[in-house]
Amino acid sequence: MLQKFHGVVLYVVKYNDKSNIVHVYTDLSGQMSFLIPAVRRSRKAAVNPVLFRPFSLLEFEADVRPKSVLPSVSEARTWHILDSLPYHPYKIGISMFLSEFLYRVLQGEGENPPLFAYLVNSIRWLDTCGGDFSNFHLVFLIRLSRFLGFYPNLEHYTQGCRFDMLNACFVPGKPSHGLFLSPVESSRIISLMRMNYDTMRLFGMSRAERNRCLEVVIEYYRLHLPAFPELKSLDVLKELFR
Repeated sequence: MLQKFHGVVLYVVKYNDKSNIVHVYTDLSGQMSFLIPAVRRSRKAAVNPVLFRPFSLLEFEADVRPKSVLPSVSEARTWHILDSLPYHPYKIGISMFLSEFLYRVLQGEGENPPLFAYLVNSIRWLDTCGGDFSNFHLVFLIRLSRFLGFYPNLEHYTQGCRFDMLNACFVPGKPSHGLFLSPVESSRIISLMRMNYDTMRLFGMSRAERNRCLEVVIEYYRLHLPAFPELKSLDVLKELFR
């Protein structure tokens, strides 16, 4: 039966010469995969594959059946128009990385209205931001961990503490397992955790420091999501914001 969804486009892969598979985080069923045409067959076609770009916000209908592994999208349109994100080179780099990241970490994630609202609001914020957004992906990923169940405990942080990455908390001594950050790196992470999109511009970092923070965040995710793979778009992101 035809079912209407609102969704965030995460990832598109080739299926065959005529079709692609698009992975979308939807409002009704969490992450789902759908078949879409590889090319637009006519101007009147109800599904234009160009719409399915990373972080696009779409409204679409799909033929969802109980035994259908890959339902086909029968109609699609833009739900919220993004003015700058699809065209700004730095924002494109961020959206490509984060959409691939989400595709990996949200596999099997079901309906979660607060998470869906977080994704949509974050995308809309990035789209409208006209100032410094160089720390956006870091703040986004740290806050995303709250929805996945392993957001760090900040209660016991004091200056000089170390971040215990395995147990997601700050400790005064060196954990025996060795999976912890130095006091300097721990202070950098705690600063990011206390920021939001509007205040993150106050936290200045060099490209090397920002990339190190990103490496730490990805390592943290890998500890808590052991099947987390390598990301193709990571190297592109690291070259941004010199």
